[in-house]
Amino acid sequence: MSWIDSPQMHMLARYLDLSAMRQALITSNIANVDTPGYRTKDIDFNGELVRAIENQSDSTEPVVHEVQGLVARPDGNNVSIDRESMLLAEVQLQFSTAEQVLKTQFKNLNLAINEGNSAI
Repeated sequence: MSWIDSPQMHMLARYLDLSAMRQALITSNIANVDTPGYRTKDIDFNGELVRAIENQSDSTEPVVHEVQGLVARPDGNNVSIDRESMLLAEVQLQFSTAEQVLKTQFKNLNLAINEGNSAI
């Protein structure tokens, strides 16, 4: 098994996939802030990561759920721009961190390959 096909790499890929999906949900929530009756949607990011670890599979779709406990306006919409903005910043930071880990791993792999070539 190569490093590229390792469980760590699959987990990092799943982490990035979940981050991207959550970002899409959050931006959809923000886009629907003025839609009457729209209900805020999200995924349980940590729960989905645990599920991915336990299943060791990338194929399972994350469970999207309606967020409970938010105050709805008279038109039935419960999107909170403050909440969504905070979550969007959090997800962007998570994605950026995972991206840096991935870049570092590939940089190290590239270094190992190039150092190996220069030793010949």
